[in-house]
Amino acid sequence: MGTLAALLPVLVVVCALALGWPALRAAGVGLALALGVALAQGWPAAAALAALGGWLPVALEVVFIIGGGLALGQTLQARGAQQALAGWLRQRAGQGAGAVLMVVHGVTPFAESVTGFGIGVTVGIPLLLYLGLSPARAALAGLLGLCAVPWGSMGPGTLVAARMAGLPFDALGLASAWLSLPPFLVAGWGAAWLAGKPGQRGRDFWQATASALALWLAVLACNALAGTALAGALGALLVLAGHVLLRRGRWPAWPPLATAALRAYAVLLGGLLLAGQALRAMGAMGAGQGVAPGAWQALASPALWLWAAVAVAAPAAGWRAPLARALRGWVPVAAVAVAYIALGLVMALSGMAARLAEALAQLGSAYLLAAPFVGALGGFVTGSNTGANAMLAATQAQIAVQLGAPLLPFMAAHNVAAALLLMASPAKVEMALQLCPPPALARRAWVQRAVLLAALPSVLALAVLNVVLAR
Repeated sequence: MGTLAALLPVLVVVCALALGWPALRAAGVGLALALGVALAQGWPAAAALAALGGWLPVALEVVFIIGGGLALGQTLQARGAQQALAGWLRQRAGQGAGAVLMVVHGVTPFAESVTGFGIGVTVGIPLLLYLGLSPARAALAGLLGLCAVPWGSMGPGTLVAARMAGLPFDALGLASAWLSLPPFLVAGWGAAWLAGKPGQRGRDFWQATASALALWLAVLACNALAGTALAGALGALLVLAGHVLLRRGRWPAWPPLATAALRAYAVLLGGLLLAGQALRAMGAMGAGQGVAPGAWQALASPALWLWAAVAVAAPAAGWRAPLARALRGWVPVAAVAVAYIALGLVMALSGMAARLAEALAQLGSAYLLAAPFVGALGGFVTGSNTGANAMLAATQAQIAVQLGAPLLPFMAAHNVAAALLLMASPAKVEMALQLCPPPALARRAWVQRAVLLAALPSVLALAVLNVVLAR
């Protein structure tokens, strides 16, 4: 198989997205082209169906995680629970860089980790506007809050990368946590610059650094103790609690409507934590014990507990409307995720990824520096960590093997970079601007440039770390 033929499906997807094609159409064309190339090169159709069928459980888990995240967000919004909780936080937050850091390192990462797919931005930006940021600055700070996307929606993107690379899910999550300090720092420094006053820049810089370090240590510890699925939500929740407790001033009265959100989050986080710990105690998920039986493994899946949280949060009457809205969003988002997973699988299982890896490995150690930028490009064009990993993770893993680089840190750098550039993807920028008053739309180009400039230094830091860790 020629290198150009192996590269063609990825090139077609990138070009189609650059031309403004819908994500599903671009992924569908790329998948059809990849299948055509693979079958033309002699990949038996029966083998293709059998290989893709073996990945059906992973694809279904990703689909139900996506659906659960969207349904939880819509249900809490319909009950007014998210708005009530946000209002309480607004009253407690006060003003200044510390309040903005509470959103960027706490509220947005927590909401994104629990629900995913940009919901964190929809929760964070209204808070930022209330805290006094101009519309364009609120949009930019809201996007910076997408700094913990490897754990977004309980980590389906990281799950796909782990499966594609043949790595344990929690091991890749933990390695990704180790490498996430640069994105957390840059997000904090950017937030402090946006919210700070000229005479307080130094103090705000150190406050942002402390907040970033707190998020890094919290995510790292939660990933090690509770697993990858919970790490982003629990870590961000700890940082959010720290910011709330450290803020001076009065404590506003607790809004009863916010209790529904707390109940739902308690079921989600508590259920996942207890199920994971129970399985570890039984040895079902312990090191060297192999994969737990499907029925038991399902107990520790975010998919199960997201839907359990939806059941707890759903109002006794009027639940059909929010679930109908979630379903309308679920179908296209899940279809795109499955199409990218299928594209990545066809390329990996047919030998196309191996051919690309062989060609790119000719760059030698220079590719170690380029690899995070390749992952970042995938996140930028697809607007999805799941999509980027499904399309590129198998190829990246095989390149690491070809180069003799340690697979786990190499894939962690790829995973964090692919997640990081989501904040700069045109779809996410447009979402952020639409949440702001109309004057923000006139500064679309400024927001797009600023978020790219904020994200790229972190990708460069990941590239340098990738070279250092390969030695």
